Amino acid sequence: MKQIFAIVAFAITFTGVSQNCKNILLGELTDFHDKTPIVGATVYIKTLDKYTASDSDGKFKIEKLCNGPITLVISHVACETKTVTFEINGDTFKAIDIEHHIEELNEVSVKTGATKKITSTSQETLIKANTLKKYSSLSLGDALKEVPGVSSINTGNTIVKPMINGLHSSRILIMNNGVRLQDQEWGVDHAPNIDINSANQISVIKGSGALVYGGDAVGGVVVIKPNRSISKDTLFGRTIIGGQTNGRGYNITSTLNKNYSSGWFAQLQGSYKRNGDFEAPDYILSNTGLESKGFATRFGKKKFESGFEVFYSFLDNEIGILRTSHVGNLFDLRESINSGQPLVINDFTYDINVPKQEITHHLAKINYYRRFQNFGRVSLQYDYQNNRRQEFDVRIGDRRNIPAVDLILQTHTLSADVNLDSNLERKYNFGLLGRYQDNFADPDTGVRRIIPDYDKYDFGIYATTEWQINDDLLADAGIRYDFNRIDAKKFYRRSRWEEQGYDVDFADIVIEELSTQLLTNPVFNYHNISASAGIKYDIDDKNQVLFNYSLASRPPNPSELFSDGLHHALARIELGDLRFNKEVANRVSTSYSFTTSKFNLLAEVFYNRINDYIYIRPFDDALENRGAFAIWVYEQTDAELFGFDINATYDVTNNLQLQNKSSFIKGNDLNTDLPLINIPAFNTANQITYTNSNWYNFSASLRSEWVFEQNEFPDFNYTVTDQLTGQEFEIDISTPPPAYHLLHFYSEATFNLSDKTSLNVALGVNNIFDTSYRNYLNGLRFFADEPGRNITLQLQLNY
Repeated sequence: MKQIFAIVAFAITFTGVSQNCKNILLGELTDFHDKTPIVGATVYIKTLDKYTASDSDGKFKIEKLCNGPITLVISHVACETKTVTFEINGDTFKAIDIEHHIEELNEVSVKTGATKKITSTSQETLIKANTLKKYSSLSLGDALKEVPGVSSINTGNTIVKPMINGLHSSRILIMNNGVRLQDQEWGVDHAPNIDINSANQISVIKGSGALVYGGDAVGGVVVIKPNRSISKDTLFGRTIIGGQTNGRGYNITSTLNKNYSSGWFAQLQGSYKRNGDFEAPDYILSNTGLESKGFATRFGKKKFESGFEVFYSFLDNEIGILRTSHVGNLFDLRESINSGQPLVINDFTYDINVPKQEITHHLAKINYYRRFQNFGRVSLQYDYQNNRRQEFDVRIGDRRNIPAVDLILQTHTLSADVNLDSNLERKYNFGLLGRYQDNFADPDTGVRRIIPDYDKYDFGIYATTEWQINDDLLADAGIRYDFNRIDAKKFYRRSRWEEQGYDVDFADIVIEELSTQLLTNPVFNYHNISASAGIKYDIDDKNQVLFNYSLASRPPNPSELFSDGLHHALARIELGDLRFNKEVANRVSTSYSFTTSKFNLLAEVFYNRINDYIYIRPFDDALENRGAFAIWVYEQTDAELFGFDINATYDVTNNLQLQNKSSFIKGNDLNTDLPLINIPAFNTANQITYTNSNWYNFSASLRSEWVFEQNEFPDFNYTVTDQLTGQEFEIDISTPPPAYHLLHFYSEATFNLSDKTSLNVALGVNNIFDTSYRNYLNGLRFFADEPGRNITLQLQLNY
């Protein structure tokens, strides 16, 4: 037996010693797209801890290899590092494809933090993570005002809707991690349901040049992106804790990211925000508190050749509406406007009472992509959104806790996109989408529904191309077709139906007649063509010019068509019109940039002509029997908007920088020769910033914000008669407030707690001198001043 064991042991030893370790591996590295050789790539033989490099033909050779597995890590400048493992069994040849243009294909350089814009010839501005962190306690609308030409239309100070070059709501398309936001965006008091803390980068695109996202972006597109995944074994995160004096607010947000070298990744993010009543310099703004809870998670696997992502987010907002804004009648409105301060001022509280809004928003998506050699990338995506909006009015009795508005909007979207990028000098992009929406307006509110039940169907198809003509000249173009169908069920009062002349024009849509009401089934189809074309020309290494033309088509939204009742959050009656046509906008823009080591200038001009422009305005004095609330009606006209935006920075020294941001816009009603309502006044901001990277990356800035008075506005004042005395008086809801000037301070420093942990401490003071002022674009300006001085302290722990 001992002899047998000895023979077996000898055989095993002999086999190990005599194993063939004279094998040769010949490898060839080629570009994934066009099969050109990859020259000078570094090849790390992980199993042997040795290096080699590819030659002028993209080939490399490794000798003296044993049979068995081998792992290679291949890296090259401007390439995605690739790890491959395979078996060696004798002499072996292996052809390996790697991506040689990864930075040119809309990727981010981890080392430099550089980013590539979404568009090539549109007016686009990036807001990066280092800027977004300052707005952790605020909203998306507040953060977007970092961009010249972007303002906001507000309802109080917590409902902030972005406005791009004078346009807002349904004319601005918001993309959240590749999903178009659907959240009843038609209302000026409906802020986007976005947690700003989930964003790592935001692109603001003026105009409709980004046809991939939609053809109805008459104003522009906002693209929100989360942290990108990194093909590296790493675990990192951040936690932000903040507090502020005005509103006695506090907030916390935390994000945790896990990435693997295999391409797998996962992210968790959560936020909580709470504010009590805000304060103007001279009084408390009663019932202006806010409570917000947000959660988001995403996971998947991303490699160059293929990948997928699953994403879910949830946002729950409870927002107080200034109590004094809900007046009982037009006489109270007049008194509020003339009094100079709110009629209701209570002690500070965190309680949020009526009037208020409660909104929840769920978003879920799954995305898959795959690249094909000598072709490009194909992507498929399904996403679902559920938005519930409840608006609570001041009611008494059994209905005091029942919302006056209760809307549930569900949206299903399926999309496909094909990006042909194998030839980097000429790229093509094709795509299509289908979308179904179901809006349910709960009839149990006991209030006439302002928006009816409806089903909405969308279909879109688009094609774009980008052509690198030479080293200095790039051109792009695109075209898109969208079909929209809306199928509604709506009750009309007979008096309203006949007053509008619907009994003549829409008699065929009546499906049931009741004593005082008619049940109707309006169905509308819209065919929309959108297009874009532009060029980018590099005059030299300092000067660049962009030119873009875009055509956008936007069908009327449900509010513009069907509104027929009291909009409780705004305390006004709103009336739509079934006869509205789609809007068609023609926009031309030019940008000039000048860049040196010390001075940077970006100047943008635009002209936007909109046919059948839809807007809402106070009704004129021809209306009788107004009742308790003001009446606002949607109307359609031809309009033009034009203006310019300036962003200039100058480095006085290595530590001191000056910056100016200025915006000017004019809007005209071409049919009445009147200015458009709610157009931003000229505004300019000057900032001086001191930085010292050698002292805890310290920075401090002082910003001067000057908003001029809007001198061009339409006169929509109206006269009301006191039924008791017969006295007539005018209610001035048109005259803009005076100009104002504010000073703000912001400072931060970063302390390294360990090799991988740092603490950023930021201190800010907004409205340093506690200035009293009112904002023309705030719908509640008739009732109260804007908030006064606010001191903020924020701690950000990076780990």
